[in-house]
Amino acid sequence: MDGAMGLRVLLCVYLMSLLALQAIPTLGLETRRPKGSEKRQAVDTTVNGVIIRSLKVNCKVTSRFAHYVITSQVINTANEAREVAFDVEIPKTAFISDFAITTDGKAFIGNIKDKVTAWKQYRKAAILGENAGLVRALGRNMEQFTIHITIGPQSKAIFRLTYEEVLKRTLTQYNIDIKVKPKQLVQHFEIDVDIFEPQGISKLDAQAPFLSTELATQTIKKSFSGKKGHVLFRPTVGQQQTCPTCSTSLLNGDFKVTYDVNRGKVCDLLVANNYFAHFFAPQNLTSLSKNLVFVIDISDSMEGQKVKQTKEALLKILEDIRPEDYFDLVLFGSQVKSWKGSLVQASEANLQAAREFVRRFFLAGATNLNGGLLRGIEILNKAQESLPEVSNHALILIMLTDGEPTEGETDRSQILKNVRNAIRGRFPLYNLGFGHNLDFSFLDVMSRENNGWAQRIYEDHDASQQLQGFYKQVASPLLTDVELQYPQDAVVALTQHRHKQYYDGSEIVVAGRIADNKLGSFKADVRAHGGGQEFKATCLVDEEEMKTLLKERGHMLENHVERLWAYLTIQELLAKRMNMEGEEKANLSSQILKMSLAYQFVTPLTSMTIRGMTDEDGLEPTIDKPPEDSQPLEMVGPRRTFVLSALQPSPTSNSLISSHLPDQVTGVDTDPHFIIHVPQKEDVLCFNINEKPGAILNLVQDPDTGFSVNGQLISSKVKSAGQHESTYLGRLGIANPATDFQLEVTPQNITLNPSSGGPVFSWKDQAALRQDGIVVTINKKRNLMVAVDDRATFEVVLHQTWKGSAVHQDFLGFYVLDSHGMSARTHGLLGQFFHPFEFEVTDIHPGSDSTKPKATLVLKNRWLTVTKGLQKDYSKDSRHGAEVSCWFVHNNGAGLIDGIYTDYIVPAIF
Repeated sequence: MDGAMGLRVLLCVYLMSLLALQAIPTLGLETRRPKGSEKRQAVDTTVNGVIIRSLKVNCKVTSRFAHYVITSQVINTANEAREVAFDVEIPKTAFISDFAITTDGKAFIGNIKDKVTAWKQYRKAAILGENAGLVRALGRNMEQFTIHITIGPQSKAIFRLTYEEVLKRTLTQYNIDIKVKPKQLVQHFEIDVDIFEPQGISKLDAQAPFLSTELATQTIKKSFSGKKGHVLFRPTVGQQQTCPTCSTSLLNGDFKVTYDVNRGKVCDLLVANNYFAHFFAPQNLTSLSKNLVFVIDISDSMEGQKVKQTKEALLKILEDIRPEDYFDLVLFGSQVKSWKGSLVQASEANLQAAREFVRRFFLAGATNLNGGLLRGIEILNKAQESLPEVSNHALILIMLTDGEPTEGETDRSQILKNVRNAIRGRFPLYNLGFGHNLDFSFLDVMSRENNGWAQRIYEDHDASQQLQGFYKQVASPLLTDVELQYPQDAVVALTQHRHKQYYDGSEIVVAGRIADNKLGSFKADVRAHGGGQEFKATCLVDEEEMKTLLKERGHMLENHVERLWAYLTIQELLAKRMNMEGEEKANLSSQILKMSLAYQFVTPLTSMTIRGMTDEDGLEPTIDKPPEDSQPLEMVGPRRTFVLSALQPSPTSNSLISSHLPDQVTGVDTDPHFIIHVPQKEDVLCFNINEKPGAILNLVQDPDTGFSVNGQLISSKVKSAGQHESTYLGRLGIANPATDFQLEVTPQNITLNPSSGGPVFSWKDQAALRQDGIVVTINKKRNLMVAVDDRATFEVVLHQTWKGSAVHQDFLGFYVLDSHGMSARTHGLLGQFFHPFEFEVTDIHPGSDSTKPKATLVLKNRWLTVTKGLQKDYSKDSRHGAEVSCWFVHNNGAGLIDGIYTDYIVPAIF
């Protein structure tokens, strides 16, 4: 879940189910006039010979845990096969748990497995030219996947998708937003929402803003009483029509359901099958005063609408700050400055002065994010130490940025450490990421480490309202240092139960497993602070009430409590895993994978394949969950019977395949130096190539397939007197002539098939490109992965300059992550080292520099003098790299490489 308080806005369900059809001549089909639409003429619901017979969304909510089933039945009335697509958008926080297709009387069921296995299947699919459907992050809370199938003549197909999610209470209500856009009239359309809340439902509403008030009243039925609530939306075909004679649909927008529960108890416990869920949302508490600091990015990248909307939001927020609150404003660009430099009370005079300060500030330079945050933390810390009158206030730090750190301290790991050490767990940090051109995962990790959460602000017309909406969530703190306590010997596998602050309108949910035979001793104690006083509460299990609830809801309640626990546990482990490395990360990954498979959730470590449904190449469709920031793009390719859902690698995409790769990889980088890792010798050789700018070097050439990689040198913008002119890789050409594949990469653009005017991408894109046996994955502003059949994987690293950088020229690095399938005749400056070769290092002795010993390298009956030195490998860290100890071969690799280096100069990039 997002943040220690678990209070981020949750739009439980955005769902889009649309049947996208190819442009094929329609086949007429008469339908009966729907009951209740006598004024409208009968309309043909057939499109391209295909009818959507039914589209139903069933949502069952049991104690905040929502279970969704989407079912769609499609009929092909034509006398020839038709292709249809089942496209669904689900919340980014949801986990798919089941998918099935029934066609021609056969059922094909989803099977969830680990992602590494699925990734191999995806690479195989891409190699065979599959035109992959996509799991795509389309909007604020959505991701989408597509399944295409071909339906035979006079046949039908039924799609069924199941996914699950825990609803989060935000601003006193739970939200279910179902986006519907079927694209054509549906004979039987239905959204059925069934809610069961043991505490009792206090309010329930449903709206369809895309319909007129009169039509919404006719089509939406809603009711609630006691523990149960129900909403039914069932428009007839006539009620779906945009006009009495139209064949177009009104169903295009968000269907909204909101509800809340009774709050008669301080906290409620739900127990079933030895699992419990504890819901804590006390009422009638007095809001605490706040010590509030806003840290605002005013770097040049905030120009235009961003700064305008930020100012609008701040001005509105200043109107909502209460007189008893204390606050300050910190601005950071290249420099850091604050409005007052210390907390001041929110008197009307101070608020008016702050408004003038906001209206007048202007953009200035780069992004000193580290300096801005440390200044804000310092202000809050000093206030706690020197102002007794604010000692009982709730402390809140909010930071807004649209970019990555480029001024002051820029190393992300060091910034995380600096912030963590400065806050020391005393108050929460909330990071707001404005737009897409930023490292959101970095902001997310920083917030989670400091008891807060991160939220993206989208560059839409309502950005200022988004900022205000976030502030409303934290505007009214009620308690601090909240801890939910349980008997140690009675509870295992507990989810997060300590929260720095609790806010009005939210809810804390803790779940866990009760040890065998310990139900009788199970209870929950709550300890917190509020307004200088200690808050205490004890919650006990009412076993008779639990039995009654089980009778009312049946096995569904028992099952839902356990799955609610599993969902929360996996989400928390995923969040913790974001900032782990090495063995700790591996252990967490193992736990997540084990639980994901046990509860059949599609998580970032698992994927779902559709068992039994294969095309002519024997491939199964795959459903996957992409990373938060992914925005892949679909490329053209031959259409198969159905379309596979793309598996999107994570921003460090080589993590999916690197478990079988050496820590050090063969590659070429910087000026340019070549690093040759020789795993069978557990040693590394390296050499430089000194050649004039403009020269094109052949890096890899496989004569058996024609596959090649060439790199062109560019010069440094800054030249040092008396030294050779530094050069870097500024252009790469990757080609496979047998399939007319070409990829041109520069520090500015990535071009697919430049010779035939193919598409151009920038390094700001996140995309997966597939063509003729090659998969290209662009990871925004980081790297580019090229998977060649099942034979090789290469990485292109983007090096961008920053202020203070020793290099004044953007350039590229090229690394070979896997080459096991390349032919034995592969050659080139790197390619010749793809296969084992023998050498021996002897006579190691001190050199003129005591830190650089010399030795003799015996290779191919040649004796070479080599020097021990350090080179940088940037395959894992494009900014700082990792130092690699290697034996350096002088004179452009003479004696190590076959022939001389000029033999590898080629006339063209392809």
